[in-house]
Amino acid sequence: MTVAAWTWTYEGYEPEAERLREALCALGNGYFVTRGAATEALPGPAHYPGTYAAGCYNRLTSTVAGRRIENEDLVNLPNWLPLRYRMRPADAPPGPWLSPDHPQLAEHRQTLDLRHGTLTRWSVYEDAAGRRLSVEQCRLVHMGDPHLAALRTSFTTAGWAGEVEVVAGIDGDVRNAGVARYRELASRHLTGCDTGSEDDDTVWLRCRTIESGIHIAMAGRTRTAVGGTASDGGGAASGGVTPRTELTSQRAFHTLMLPVEPGSTVVVDKTVALYTSRDPAIGNPLRAAVDGVRRAPDFPGLLASHHRAWKHLWQQAKLDVPGDSGRILRLHLFHVLQTLSPHTAELDAGVPARGLHGEAYRGHVFWDELFVLPFLNLHFPEVSRALLGYRYRRLPSACRAASEAGRAGAMYPWQSAGDGREETQEFHLNPRSGRWLPDHSRLQHHVGSAVAYNVWQYCRASGDTAFLHTKGAEMLLQIARFWAAAADWDEDLGRYRIRGVVGPDEYHDGYPGAAEPGLDDNAYTNVTAAWVLMRALVLCRDLPEARRQQLFERIQLAPDERERWDDIAHRLHVPYHQGVISQFAGYADLAELDWDGYRRQYGDIRRLDRILEAEGDTVNRYQASKQADVLMLGYLFPPAELAAVFRQLGYAVDDDVWRATVDYYLHRTSHGSTLSALVHAWVLARARRADAWMYCEEALTGDVADVQGGTTAEGIHLGAMAGTLDFVQRGMTGLEAHEHALWLDPVPIPQLSKFRVRLRYGRHWDVDLRIRARRVRIAVPESDTAAVRVRLGGRSYTVAPGTTRWLDLSGS
Repeated sequence: MTVAAWTWTYEGYEPEAERLREALCALGNGYFVTRGAATEALPGPAHYPGTYAAGCYNRLTSTVAGRRIENEDLVNLPNWLPLRYRMRPADAPPGPWLSPDHPQLAEHRQTLDLRHGTLTRWSVYEDAAGRRLSVEQCRLVHMGDPHLAALRTSFTTAGWAGEVEVVAGIDGDVRNAGVARYRELASRHLTGCDTGSEDDDTVWLRCRTIESGIHIAMAGRTRTAVGGTASDGGGAASGGVTPRTELTSQRAFHTLMLPVEPGSTVVVDKTVALYTSRDPAIGNPLRAAVDGVRRAPDFPGLLASHHRAWKHLWQQAKLDVPGDSGRILRLHLFHVLQTLSPHTAELDAGVPARGLHGEAYRGHVFWDELFVLPFLNLHFPEVSRALLGYRYRRLPSACRAASEAGRAGAMYPWQSAGDGREETQEFHLNPRSGRWLPDHSRLQHHVGSAVAYNVWQYCRASGDTAFLHTKGAEMLLQIARFWAAAADWDEDLGRYRIRGVVGPDEYHDGYPGAAEPGLDDNAYTNVTAAWVLMRALVLCRDLPEARRQQLFERIQLAPDERERWDDIAHRLHVPYHQGVISQFAGYADLAELDWDGYRRQYGDIRRLDRILEAEGDTVNRYQASKQADVLMLGYLFPPAELAAVFRQLGYAVDDDVWRATVDYYLHRTSHGSTLSALVHAWVLARARRADAWMYCEEALTGDVADVQGGTTAEGIHLGAMAGTLDFVQRGMTGLEAHEHALWLDPVPIPQLSKFRVRLRYGRHWDVDLRIRARRVRIAVPESDTAAVRVRLGGRSYTVAPGTTRWLDLSGS
């Protein structure tokens, strides 16, 4: 692999690495994403073509461990990629269908162009007689028109004449089979396939999802060209080549016979439109798809407008970091924008933990927006607002879930998909032991605090008080209500406790030998619950009187509820042991793990839970965490705010206590999640700066190097990718976007001591922030808006529109 500033190039063909490359070379536009699979290869061990539309889910029932269970999946849509080819020499029988897996492959290269949003694949095939066929293919998923995608495939011959036979079309015979551990489960989500054709150059396919009833339509237009000049469509293509249409119930294809001479080049352009019944402002998805390809420009026109759309995106989300780190960050930003673009603002969709790049986690929405929205808030706040709208529309479902659990307020699900019900599986497979085990991760009720935190942070960064006082306030107050209902008074402790939960760690889902799952007084859960309760009280105080009365009546908030909120927010229990914050009550009673022994025996012990279960043991017995739990508090809250939250609860957390807590858990975490290294890098940048880079580097390379061992092929880790961007944007700068000022507290580490970000702050669309060693530069573009106020080192500064200021990090 070679990496330039804006391109990722893979030289040669490696079947064992192909699925990883398919995920990293996926193309999308926020409406749908298509994996970077070879168009000429069939699905199999090396290849997994997949196309996924944001929010397109379907539910199926499977039998697992003797039980019938339901799972809702992000649906693998009909495959629009197929375009296969073979040589038909005039003096010999037709050759085999060619693909990178064929022995005739002589050379192969693929390049992902981040600047322009294209994937180019180049292959050379040579048969036993020395006949050569060079194939170059450029692919795009259009960033301007979210419903369009296109391929241009050029064939150049050497040493022979005859024809190149090309078969191109749409395949509806697909299922969700991209994750090996799910393959025992029901996987066919599409039914009612129907195909047809329009004109000579267009075929179409329509179908629907089995349970959710989403209608899906694709139309594909195939045109040919000679020497790169496209035909004008409408009948025979250049050179008199007319596609032959072949239709079955699940497939719609064109076959073309392209005459070639030695050294000649022929081109096939394939343009596809995708629509579903979830789209706004359409009637029939099939008619929209057929009209979409009919109106679509030729490939050069599509490519030019696609380039322009990406140019505008890069201008809005500029982040420049020198060296290899900068190139990886650019790749991360590329995939974040392909999953969550301005087009996402028009959709009812959440933040899928693995992007739209594969089927891991079934495409579900977890808490990853906690790591994604902080970056989007300062570049695409309209997208952040839309993603919070996804949560608001599912607030009634969260309130029903709380009611069914015997509690008030809103209990958001750990895993969400279509309608907002809890989608966490009841069992999960341990691939190491082959056993299906109970899954208790639905007890991670801290996801509600994440929703509330995201509402607060978005509104503070964007100044969107209209959202805060309406939908945001309703969500935040209902989540506060849930935490108040979850807290029980303990007379012996003289404090409130929250019992029976699972924290961010995820390894610990119960006490050793306990009959019921869940832990008591998870520190992260309790502290964030207290924070939510206080924010809710502040919001109740600050709401305009008319809105306050309207909202209180709407949710039937009783006067005494706020008194209880205030009491709980000041007296929630946070356990300690050995002078550090305990991950949960009883953590200190667990056994210590022989970390060195397990590393010697197994090497990679990131998934320590699977290793121990396969041995007949359980991670619940040990002081061993999958990922940051207590330390997540240092990710959410700057030092001063963290100390204030603990002080509100009646505890003192000074620098010594926090450093001791950081050191304690550093040695007891296996980093079985890509988010763990990110959080550790963030926390260590302030607590132990010399050690921060090791974790930062792991967070950067998590997907590029597939450090989790095969997981990236099933979908990128969107939270970790966005988190690395925010690590530079906020972690290194200490940036906090308040309503009246930008607060800065930079802590550059040597490996990231020079970088540049552009921010959207208030009415300023392009505030330029640069860190250079011990100085910070702030430039505000010319406009008629007010000056930007900056807080640095305890002092205030103003930067007027059209001016630039350099400030020393010491505050001078």
